[in-house]
Amino acid sequence: MDVARKIVGRDHLAGVARAALGAEHRLVGVSRLRGGSKKGVYRLTFEDDSTAIVYIWDDAENYWPTADAANAEDRADPFSHASGIELFQAAHRHLNTLGIRTPRIHLADRSRSYYPADIAVVEDVPGENLETLLEQNPRSVETTLTRLAEALDLMRRHTAPGFGKVALIDNGGLSHGRSSEQVVLDRALEDLAEASWRDLRIAGVRDHLEGVLRSLAGAVRPRSEYGLIHGELGPDHVLVDRQGQPVLIDIEGLMFFDVEWEHVFLRIRFGEHYQRLDRGGLDEQRLTFYTLAMRLSLVAGPLRLLDGDFPDRDFMRGIVEYNLRQVLAFLSGDVR
Repeated sequence: MDVARKIVGRDHLAGVARAALGAEHRLVGVSRLRGGSKKGVYRLTFEDDSTAIVYIWDDAENYWPTADAANAEDRADPFSHASGIELFQAAHRHLNTLGIRTPRIHLADRSRSYYPADIAVVEDVPGENLETLLEQNPRSVETTLTRLAEALDLMRRHTAPGFGKVALIDNGGLSHGRSSEQVVLDRALEDLAEASWRDLRIAGVRDHLEGVLRSLAGAVRPRSEYGLIHGELGPDHVLVDRQGQPVLIDIEGLMFFDVEWEHVFLRIRFGEHYQRLDRGGLDEQRLTFYTLAMRLSLVAGPLRLLDGDFPDRDFMRGIVEYNLRQVLAFLSGDVR
């Protein structure tokens, strides 16, 4: 993606900080946080040692290749890039309505009065994310996992008759596609085609994989109601506040969809800890189909990201390799 990477500093965000938190908070430092492939995420540090987080939705902060970034504008595609302040605000409203914790908003601005892009200033939740805490001491976050399971149940019961991003559904819009499973199949076939020309191991089993995908999709029974899902709920997207409450971040992908799609991702990312989040009652045929589709997405998506100048390249290649091996294992009957 041929976009000059802007170095954002204190002078760029002083007006933003003042508008969000008042002149009594004097900004003394700005640091970019790791992650944020679609938006810039910065920590503001003030003279009194208080902090806040700034989200910046700007082309110069988006590491995805140009074609993928442009796809973000098609809100009727459930799997278009989850990026944009309107998605963030709609998701925040839904989660607040359900009583599900997410960082409090100090300022959300689309006017470009304070910065030449859409921005939001939110609460900086102190402490580590759930991924780090699970690695350090899983027993210390047992209460957090229980509360996260309860939040997932709330989201699952918060349903709509159509599927798609909440910002679209809230405005009476309709998503592309006849059904959720058809949308997943179409995306999986695109991911398969893309992965095949990038990697000979996938190319060698492409026809077999396509047949398996179509067979699994054909076995899924129709559905007319969809639950609320985060869309990318790994433990790195869950902060833990001082009361042990899970705090969801990177919420722009919130949508009404099959909850099985969420739980496949949860199972992949939480590993052995997923059992604390599993309340049962899921459609096993959808889970099997969506597992293969998700694995293909986690091969093709990172490969696209590596076409640009995303900085943590070894990490992204590791995601590709791991999930590619899982795709091949799936064909041998080792479904995970």
